[in-house]
Amino acid sequence: MRVLDVLSILRTSAEERAMIQAVDPAIKLTDAGGWFDGEIRETWPAFTSDRYLPPHAKGTGSRAERDGMLAEAEVILGGWPFPLDLRARAPKLKWLHQRPAGASNLLRGDLWGSDVVVTTSRGSGNTLAMAEYALAGILHFAKGLPQAAIDREAGHFSHPAYRPLQLKDKTACVVGVGGIGQDVGRLCAAIGMRVVGTRREPRDDLPLPEGFAAVGGPADLDRLLPEADFVIICCQWTPQTTNLFDSRRFALMKPGSVLVNVARGEIVDETALIEALQRDHLRGVALDVYAGEFENPPMAPLWSDPRALITPHISGGSDQNRHRAVELFCDNLAAYLSGRPLVNIIDWERGY
Repeated sequence: MRVLDVLSILRTSAEERAMIQAVDPAIKLTDAGGWFDGEIRETWPAFTSDRYLPPHAKGTGSRAERDGMLAEAEVILGGWPFPLDLRARAPKLKWLHQRPAGASNLLRGDLWGSDVVVTTSRGSGNTLAMAEYALAGILHFAKGLPQAAIDREAGHFSHPAYRPLQLKDKTACVVGVGGIGQDVGRLCAAIGMRVVGTRREPRDDLPLPEGFAAVGGPADLDRLLPEADFVIICCQWTPQTTNLFDSRRFALMKPGSVLVNVARGEIVDETALIEALQRDHLRGVALDVYAGEFENPPMAPLWSDPRALITPHISGGSDQNRHRAVELFCDNLAAYLSGRPLVNIIDWERGY
């Protein structure tokens, strides 16, 4: 019987490891979750390590032991951050699955553009939690809640400054109608909003996602922005979406509209965003992500603006873990063993 060497460099539970082993008796699973933390601290910015690694984690085993595990691995289950030289140290590696949904997480390191098949957990993360965050951002600005902090600091209320909006019949534009975007649209429609959106490849032969009045392609974004009261960014970060929201697109947005970003900070030209806020073109912006978030704090002019709500990439957090990364990996693992196509393979040219 052929033995398949699977290496997990992701911290997994006993239940998740049992799920992997149960896929097929041919699987030899090596659990190395946390073993590479020391290497990550040495090769990634301190800001990244402090944010994503357990406090004081320094890894396990010797470099030779870690090299030995990588040298035998045909399949790797990984997370983020990760060893930057995986391809060079894993000569037998055929396929890597990463827990995060965003392909752009792999832009660092030697896997991007390599001959290794890489799959992501796109569509299997805590998409509902992220959609709830987007709705919270919408409500935060629609009801004028930033003013409450200003009033508390001042010690008196400024009633006219709140300017609350009713959300029923307002228009939400979802940029990237994938797993997250569809949940965003469903929640927005549930409170009476009109929902439109864009996706890379709209399908006229399929019914519209639940709650959506219309879904267009990338070329439709400029047409939809002027009618949107709220714009929610949910798309992948690719070369085509870098600075997708620049000064021209901010000018297209309806005066007094709100931007919410739960995707990647690099999709927004933050200099242009600051300018749009400074000229009072936007009511507010809720950012769970910002450019360079894995290395630096937000730009000072943005972070200090009361109309900017910025959080440290926590929109997927929840007391209910609905992240199906390991389940998706197991489905793909069964397909890999039987020679069937894998799902969510990164197209290096497309960028996700």
